[in-house]
Amino acid sequence: MEGKEEDVRLGANKFTERQPLGTSAQSKDYKEPPPAPLFEPGELQSWSFWRAGIAEFMATFLFLYITILTVMGVSRSNSKCTSVGIQGIAWAFGGMIFALVYCTAGISGGHINPAVTFGLFLARKLSLTRAIFYIVMQCLGAICGAGVVKGFGPSFYKANGGGANVVAHGYTKGDGLGAEIIGTFVLVYTVFSATDAKRNARDSHVPILAPLPIGFAVFLVHLATIPITGTGINPARSLGAAIIYNKDHAWDDHWIFWVGPFIGAALAALYHQVIIRAIPFKSGN
Repeated sequence: MEGKEEDVRLGANKFTERQPLGTSAQSKDYKEPPPAPLFEPGELQSWSFWRAGIAEFMATFLFLYITILTVMGVSRSNSKCTSVGIQGIAWAFGGMIFALVYCTAGISGGHINPAVTFGLFLARKLSLTRAIFYIVMQCLGAICGAGVVKGFGPSFYKANGGGANVVAHGYTKGDGLGAEIIGTFVLVYTVFSATDAKRNARDSHVPILAPLPIGFAVFLVHLATIPITGTGINPARSLGAAIIYNKDHAWDDHWIFWVGPFIGAALAALYHQVIIRAIPFKSGN
């Protein structure tokens, strides 16, 4: 019995007691990371730079493929009761962002959206070189994703709007622009909050959970704005569908789905960096 008691004591003391989740870094001094350089020519010689661009292309390709295919499925149905409806479309967009951000965050940051890239660039989280490269790859991926969906049924695709973003009847272009600005603000503000470096240093579980609030923000914004604009909040998504659909009325409103998201992203970056984090007013870090 004495030997067994000794084994128990050894087993209990073999590993040091862990601190509660999320508290281990609270006592550490946090130092603000330096801003990314505007131009970083050395990136072009790094495989990780090109790999990140490929990841953005593939993620946006899959994003458009699944989401536009869902939109076409709802359009094809004669009754809302026999399809997933608007809620299903919103879940497709939000769920794909959740999955794809989780898959690509460690490679490219999981932007999958030029507005997100633009907001992070304004906050000096990445260089201009990388931002431009990401946006180009995102747009190419979106075009390819929408193109594959059209390949399943070109005539049906054309007859049902191709998933292109347009301002709905009964709303003005100003309404559509406002919806895109606010919707993108919600998304990009969530991205900043979920990926905040200081918060990650304090709470170890935050990086793991980051894709969930980002995907949920996309879901909620779609629920609110699908009836107004079909919900863009992602210029690559709007561009890919518009190019493959290629009808005049889609191009008439297309500027809204670039201007709105970029304004919303800029406002979110400004709000988070200046108001929430007060970075310009910090002297030591």
